[in-house]
Amino acid sequence: MPPKTPLVSISIVSHGQRDLIKNLLDDLDRLYADDFELLLTLNIPEDESPYLHRPYPTKIIRNPRPKGFGANHNEAFKHCGGTYFAVVNPDIRLLALDWSDLLGPFAQPTVGVVAPKVTSPEGVIEDGVRRFPTFIRFIKRVVLRQRTSDYIWGDVPFKIDWAAGMFLLFRPDAFIKIKGFDDRRFFMYLEDADICRRVWKFGFTVIANPKVDVIHAAQRASRKSLKHLRWHSISAVRYLTGL
Repeated sequence: MPPKTPLVSISIVSHGQRDLIKNLLDDLDRLYADDFELLLTLNIPEDESPYLHRPYPTKIIRNPRPKGFGANHNEAFKHCGGTYFAVVNPDIRLLALDWSDLLGPFAQPTVGVVAPKVTSPEGVIEDGVRRFPTFIRFIKRVVLRQRTSDYIWGDVPFKIDWAAGMFLLFRPDAFIKIKGFDDRRFFMYLEDADICRRVWKFGFTVIANPKVDVIHAAQRASRKSLKHLRWHSISAVRYLTGL
């Protein structure tokens, strides 16, 4: 009998984040029901022992040199055997996960991306679904620190411009059609806004799904590291100017 096709291929990238990812994998262990596979990319060498002997199929991708966010997930997608492809940050935690609820919007063939509701560990809804960036919106958010929510969450899935790349589910044929993340222009940051913009451009829609919550234990590297702040600034200029 041929192996069962997993419902979802989950792509996670580690930048030496063993402890964070172990927590997430422990959540996945608890929730596993023969319905997903793990694609784990090690962007730098690290102790792999926490990743071994998991109950779900696991493929470990070891990079000879570090890559950016989009390049890592594009490479992982080449190993995708699932019906859907999930991009998940290492700092996500899962108390529960009902795939049928989360994937429900894909019943519409025009849906290309689905994002769950993302909350903080304290239960506050994060600012993870947004209107597309513009110069004015960037100044308000980054310079003036005006970060009011662009959308109001209700009880039913709704269309959005884009969702932050903390947890994104893709229809694989849409991912192929738009040629994945633009890893040439974006090393890290705003590749999520860019890919959602292209999803819309190619005739698909992006949906926020309030029926499923995930927890984001945010690291906020761009606020702590000059290197990350530089990457964020470069990506913003490239996105806003089209360079």
